[in-house]
Amino acid sequence: MKLESQNLTYHQLTESDWPFFKLLHETPDVIQYVCDAQCEEEIRARFESRLHPWEPTSSHWLTLVIREKESDLPVGLTGMLAEWSPYKQAELGFLLSPNFQRKGYGFESTKYMIELCFNQFNFHKIKATVTEGNLPSTNLLRKCGFVHEGTLRDNFILGGEWKSDQLLGLLKSDILAN
Repeated sequence: MKLESQNLTYHQLTESDWPFFKLLHETPDVIQYVCDAQCEEEIRARFESRLHPWEPTSSHWLTLVIREKESDLPVGLTGMLAEWSPYKQAELGFLLSPNFQRKGYGFESTKYMIELCFNQFNFHKIKATVTEGNLPSTNLLRKCGFVHEGTLRDNFILGGEWKSDQLLGLLKSDILAN
């Protein structure tokens, strides 16, 4: 299966992607709404958990490396955590390198993942959890059709402070209606 959109290509994470994965997870602007800084061992464990073969019934993240077609440079990561049984849902996640933000690649890759989830894997719903205050991600998801479904107040601690999560969702029927 060839994974590509207009300006981007996608491939499942491999061992050779470790330097880029590590760089993204060590870049404060990238992880500021995701997690506190982690040591290399913690980042490596997160990386290794995503190297396994994936299918919609898997219990680990499908992680795709996004690359710019023109330059073949890595742009970021996107992927999904399937919750196949019993409701055919997936959680969407993404991280983009600061060098490639504000170029439309977040929108393009998210639209591609929506298409993959609904058309290739036949999910019923895609969810996204966004840390309150992360307006770029919230705005991107809303532009892609996601709607606010709720707030998990004081859901986790980030930077020593309680943070709330915004829950956004998109149904396959939402896409078919448009």
